[in-house]
Amino acid sequence: MSRSARRPGYGGGTLTSRKERREIAKLIHDKSGRLLFTKEMKREYTLLMPQMLPVTFTMMKKIFELYGYTIDMLTTNHRGIVETGLKYVHNDTCYPALLVIGQLLEAINSGKYDKHKIGLLISQTGGGCRASNYIHLLRKALEKAGIPYIPVVSVNLSGLEKNPGFGLSVPVIRRLVASMLYGDLIVWLSNQCKPYEIEQGAAEELITRHTDEITTLFDKGKGLKKSEMRQYMEQIAASFAQIALSEKRGKPRVGIVGEIYIKYAPLGNNGLERFLLDEGCEPVVPGLTDFMIFKINNRAVDVDLYRGNRLKKMVARVFQRYIEGMQRVMIDAVKTQPKFRPMGSFSDLQKLIKGYLGYGNKMGEGWLLTAEMLELIHTGAKNIVCTQPFGCLPNHVVGKGMIRRLKDDYPDSNIVAIDYDPGATKINQENRIKLMISNADYQ
Repeated sequence: MSRSARRPGYGGGTLTSRKERREIAKLIHDKSGRLLFTKEMKREYTLLMPQMLPVTFTMMKKIFELYGYTIDMLTTNHRGIVETGLKYVHNDTCYPALLVIGQLLEAINSGKYDKHKIGLLISQTGGGCRASNYIHLLRKALEKAGIPYIPVVSVNLSGLEKNPGFGLSVPVIRRLVASMLYGDLIVWLSNQCKPYEIEQGAAEELITRHTDEITTLFDKGKGLKKSEMRQYMEQIAASFAQIALSEKRGKPRVGIVGEIYIKYAPLGNNGLERFLLDEGCEPVVPGLTDFMIFKINNRAVDVDLYRGNRLKKMVARVFQRYIEGMQRVMIDAVKTQPKFRPMGSFSDLQKLIKGYLGYGNKMGEGWLLTAEMLELIHTGAKNIVCTQPFGCLPNHVVGKGMIRRLKDDYPDSNIVAIDYDPGATKINQENRIKLMISNADYQ
């Protein structure tokens, strides 16, 4: 066998196929050696996308498909993903990274895909959190698995990595932002219906219907202007208001906060929302919109605290005002239906956090996590699960580290910090949550 046919690291061992060697030779790298996702790949490759928020990410997947990408969103959820993650990621890294990389590697090795025709889609915030390094951990894992020829595509608004075959144009960003708001609205309303619906599954049917309708609107260029969003969001609120609910209300409201992935992803929190519903609770989950505004706001705060580019601050402020304006439309839509409690605004969170943490506390979820707990307490959801993923030091500081202060100020608050890591058992997590529920304040 020729020397070139024994190139290590591709396909998990030896390359014997001329076709395989020709395919690898076509791959393009940038000056740093990073494998690029090209325009040709966009036409031929399937991008694997981890799921975090089931409703919102379903819409985001369809948006990418509208722009010519082939996307497969991964919804697998079992213990084997953790084992795969431990195989390819150091066990001392953050738990969300281990899960995401384990899920992607498991999908690659499932036999469902042609390894030479897939790419991996992963988000990067660009902040100081380890999440910005997931992409590098993923590439190391691919190399360790002998498949470094699979391109990894970064989804970010920070200009971190660019690829010829993937980009976030203004129309794409506009639709992604809108899908985030529509997703938050749908989840917020459905969580107030599910615990009390007379016909089980009625809320889920509306979720499916609206996610399909919204992406159809996006395809036609509709549902993006404020006036259109107001119209469609009011229609969505009205449709959920039509669901027949039990007259016997007052189940304990349980808020969910924590590191963003563990807070939202069923894979990360072992189906926490479903568990709370099964335990006779009403889950209250702050939306993704506040987190995104928080991340944008941080860019402006950086300039205020440490100086820097004033133009950067101005752009951040404009983008923040744009999303906050649409957030107000969403809140007003919920208010049109008296049977629903509206969510709070980002400006409300900024007011609540004063006296607790400064705006410069922004690693991970930063001051936002504590502010979300304060908002839950102030709005009657005094029972809170604070999800604590292993390896997330900022989360432990602004989450578990602030619980004592919150309990001192609000003695009737009922907060439990639950650890999520490779060694934590689901039964222990659920038993601790059940203990918290047994002490829950019924509304």
